[in-house]
Amino acid sequence: MKNLLILLLFIFFFSCHSDKTKDKTKETTKPNVLLIVVDDLGYADFSPFENHDKAAATPNLSRIGKSGTVFTQAYVTAPVCSPSRAGIITGKNQFRWDKPASWGPGLPEDIKTLPEYLKEAGYTTARIGKNDLGRNFHKNDVREYPLKHGYDEFLGFSAHAHDFWLNSKSIKDRTPDPYGTSALLGPLMHNDGEKSYEEGYLTDIFTDESIAYLKKKKDQPFFLTLSYNAVHHLIHEVPKKYLDKYGAKEIANYDPDSLMAFNKHPAGSYSAYYDRYSRVGDIKADELRKYYLANLNCLDDNIGRVLDVLKETKLDENTIIVFISDNGGSPLTGANNAPLTGGKYALWEGGIRVPMAISWKGKITRNKTVNDYVSATDIMPTILEAAEIKVDDKDLDGISLLNPDPNRLLVWKWQKTWAVRKGDWKLIKANENHWKSEPSAQYIAPIEDNMNVKLFNVEDDPGERVDLIEKYPEEAEQLEQAYKDWIAKNVGKLKEM
Repeated sequence: MKNLLILLLFIFFFSCHSDKTKDKTKETTKPNVLLIVVDDLGYADFSPFENHDKAAATPNLSRIGKSGTVFTQAYVTAPVCSPSRAGIITGKNQFRWDKPASWGPGLPEDIKTLPEYLKEAGYTTARIGKNDLGRNFHKNDVREYPLKHGYDEFLGFSAHAHDFWLNSKSIKDRTPDPYGTSALLGPLMHNDGEKSYEEGYLTDIFTDESIAYLKKKKDQPFFLTLSYNAVHHLIHEVPKKYLDKYGAKEIANYDPDSLMAFNKHPAGSYSAYYDRYSRVGDIKADELRKYYLANLNCLDDNIGRVLDVLKETKLDENTIIVFISDNGGSPLTGANNAPLTGGKYALWEGGIRVPMAISWKGKITRNKTVNDYVSATDIMPTILEAAEIKVDDKDLDGISLLNPDPNRLLVWKWQKTWAVRKGDWKLIKANENHWKSEPSAQYIAPIEDNMNVKLFNVEDDPGERVDLIEKYPEEAEQLEQAYKDWIAKNVGKLKEM
């Protein structure tokens, strides 16, 4: 009897321990997620694409492509960073709530984000790099700040851009306008405080901090958003070895003690320095490409360092990697969007069709190219599906990237312009919008720069060179009505229809 009792207790203990082990195994097998967002990458500068520009040295972007699936027709929800990034982290068209369709959609309290879903499911969450939702810059007590919408940790800046070299408190204290433009300088925001860097290049810093984060991860699944501000302006700010590689001359960094006045701004103004070098002019159109390629090469090397650490720590065995650019390459930086028309700031293909890839070892097909069109809003539902997190939000615009719909409706609203795509057809009412500055040499202008409605078969004509509206007026009418119906149902009254 005594032996039987001992046996029963042993079986009970073993059964309980086994169940706990299974539960723990189940918890730790949820995939980690690394979302890499880069800034203003040109469509042709993404080496996983078959017809990429061979001048762009990006072997590590190629590694991402070879390890997973590449999308040749991936669209963001806006041609500029703030609204596009809102679409990425919410799975929704941001003009659902931002009815002026502006530069600054912000993030309402009732719009749930990807990091919030993952955090609720037991993930640790961190954002390193750029945070830009278009409103409440430089503040850490607002919904737009990462710690207020699902991230446990944040290190970076909350604005459109940041100087690549000047990341210290001392430079901020010496500068009369450290927040005087869409870009800033000085220490980075770190959770509820700041972190000052007396030395270092910002792309390297973001990589170093991301590597430190990855190396301390243990059993709990993580979601890391690594949001570089490369290859955004100031495009000429690159370590010398990269400038030398591409034959680009050094340009002096901003110095607040300089007596030189730029563009009618006060002497010593950072705004003046930023404005001077963020337009084609002081750097000539044919020179910009050298700086851009140097900046991109540095970015690619840093992405490679992150991929190496994932492999060294074996985190790559169960980590989903998503790579995307926030919008098309800028006409003002030397980015190459060929064969696409236009670029950042407009709804032509060059402004909203972007490089994107996803990899997950053993789960997503390697070295595959998908030509069906997809959306950046698809990132959130894809990751949540992989993590087995149910979403009951019927207003999501995204669907799974693993099951593209070749006939879905995509709509865009950006300031006074709009566009709609369904199947092979795209209807667009847009003009160019890069402040009429001289574009760089790689820029492809639209066939007409006006607000006439135009119809393109973007499957056959991705460069939007042949307007078919007179040949197929019924297609145009159907697409415009589909756009209006979607807006009426999902947005209601929207300015500048």
